[in-house]
Amino acid sequence: MSVIVELPRAIEERLRRENPNLDSEAAEACAVELFRQGRLSHFDLSAVLGVDRLETDAVLKRHGVEERSLTGDDVDADCARLREVLDSPR
Repeated sequence: MSVIVELPRAIEERLRRENPNLDSEAAEACAVELFRQGRLSHFDLSAVLGVDRLETDAVLKRHGVEERSLTGDDVDADCARLREVLDSPR
């Protein structure tokens, strides 16, 4: 799948002079932002970037994104779901 971003010619030329990898930089920034919004999982982000988990973590760190830590409510919800699964008839 492709996403195309149209920039005014002068701006694109300036940006490409500053960074010859503008296309990959823009794709990475877009994917990281989708992750930040919760629209991509860590696994999805790795697939989009074409890198493994550790490299994905490095990309997130470079962009100043920290993964959300589990809260008490998250753990409680996980425990409740596990109880439901373990108690359900098989």
